[in-house]
Amino acid sequence: MANEFSAREVAELANVPVRAVDKAIEEKVLTGIRAGMRGRRRMLPLHAVPYAAIVARLPVTLSLAAKRDLARALGKRSAARMTADPLEIAPAVTVDVPALVGPDLAERAVRYSKAREDYIEINPDIMGGTPVLRGTRMTVYSVLGRLDGGDSIADVLGDNPHLTREALETAALYARTHPLVGRPSGRPWAKAA
Repeated sequence: MANEFSAREVAELANVPVRAVDKAIEEKVLTGIRAGMRGRRRMLPLHAVPYAAIVARLPVTLSLAAKRDLARALGKRSAARMTADPLEIAPAVTVDVPALVGPDLAERAVRYSKAREDYIEINPDIMGGTPVLRGTRMTVYSVLGRLDGGDSIADVLGDNPHLTREALETAALYARTHPLVGRPSGRPWAKAA
């Protein structure tokens, strides 16, 4: 599943609302790839990340045809060039992609994809299939819980010196983009009071 992302991952990496990515899917601007091992979830290709960031930051609204052309043009580029060079979206209309979204957005998405494969394991025999950091029983949700609870990455690394900063950052991003489903445990109403 290298360089394939869920809609939530695309939104998080592009720093846009999930609704913006969902809209691009509904408009058939971004087409998904059905993933077998992750159930029926639709995975999006790498170019979805810079596409979502560009459309969200453009000071103009593009037509549906222009959005499809933009996605197609990004899809034809290599990961290294995807956000490093300007992009012509119409005759006499060029988008300065590096200035708009940063020159390394696609490469950061590729690094996250590789780190996700390297550090996160989903195995029904380990913690009932809850995603964990590879080689541990530490769930990605426990990492996110500690970070959201006020601990820094340095604090978590101090308690787990065998882990790396990249592994913890990947786990936190994965947990944010793959929330647990079902009823919350404990007494969630106690926080509301």
